Amino acid sequence: MVIQSNMSPKAIVEVWEKAAPIFVKFNVPLIDNTLESIIDSEILPNLLIELNATVGSSTATCVEGG
Repeated sequence: MVIQSNMSPKAIVEVWEKAAPIFVKFNVPLIDNTLESIIDSEILPNLLIELNATVGSSTATCVEGG
């Protein structure tokens, strides 16, 4: 699974605990709102890249349909 902008920081950390320091680095609160609704659109791509790199997730690790 790839971390996406429609996920909430709270849910992401519940699945991938090692993502928590990335949220601290980017000053993102662990709340239920989606990343796309709380993060500036200029910062969001970099945050997603760093989160997915940290948890070892990429489109290569995913299969179509989940």
